[in-house]
Amino acid sequence: MHTTLSTGVGFSGIGLHGGQRVRMIVRPAEPGNGITFRRTDLQNGVIPASYDLVADTVLCTKLANADGVSVGTVEHLMAALAGMGISDAAVELDGPEVPIMDGSSAPFVAGFMEAGVTVSDVPLTAIRILSPIAARLGDRSAELTPAPRFEMSFRIDFADPAIGVQDKDLTLVNGTFVEELSDCRTFGQLGEVEQLRAAGLARGGNLDNAIVIDEGRILNPEGLRRRDEFVRHKMLDAVGDLALAGAPIIGRYSGDRAGHEITNLLLRQLFATPEAWCWDTLVEGQGPQGFYHTASHHGRIEALAV
Repeated sequence: MHTTLSTGVGFSGIGLHGGQRVRMIVRPAEPGNGITFRRTDLQNGVIPASYDLVADTVLCTKLANADGVSVGTVEHLMAALAGMGISDAAVELDGPEVPIMDGSSAPFVAGFMEAGVTVSDVPLTAIRILSPIAARLGDRSAELTPAPRFEMSFRIDFADPAIGVQDKDLTLVNGTFVEELSDCRTFGQLGEVEQLRAAGLARGGNLDNAIVIDEGRILNPEGLRRRDEFVRHKMLDAVGDLALAGAPIIGRYSGDRAGHEITNLLLRQLFATPEAWCWDTLVEGQGPQGFYHTASHHGRIEALAV
């Protein structure tokens, strides 16, 4: 069934790349609305959360509409919405990026838990994968294959020994995303962070909203939240990027060193191959519902009357 928030919830924080302060409100929406973004600081600022409006995938996923209005770093918020089974919401923000919060989806999950979720009597339609679809860029790849539910496997391979090779396999139903992935933070290597800042990016990044690695060392004083937090965060990103399909996916996503660009290419390939998928109406009790409370967050969360 279509689901939305019971009331609006506000978040405030900084954008990871631009460093601007951003205030964002996620409001309830009618069944069938899907997820939409609206830049309240600009005219013509409505941007549907859709794979074919992805305008940039360098270091984050950025959406843009036909008027050139954009919103960046949408993947952690999209992952939280999808992972909690929220199919319809209207996101309003007064800046160019979704606030990074603590670098994970956990603050958004905590806010949505506080707001509560309303389930409508309108059936939800999912995308069922019928045959394999793949995307590849060099040694990076992603694939969607048939499966009875939403499943994901992911492998990463980094030269820095603090990360190395990690792999994970999960069935993402009944709250698994919230319990297993939502608190896993974005990460980067110190040398790369310095280069990005010199290029005008990652201006909002710090040890409160990202894991920073330097030649085998974790620079964050608190260390890792999970031993394999790195691959789990890559899975979190993939959940958010796949949510831009506009409907839940019934199938298996397999990523090998994949990122935002490849996952978006994969969705474009999927929708360009109509025989590889079909619409499937979910019956009551089927779907990604199931909540697990994660209360820690950075930035500010407010429950709003709507």
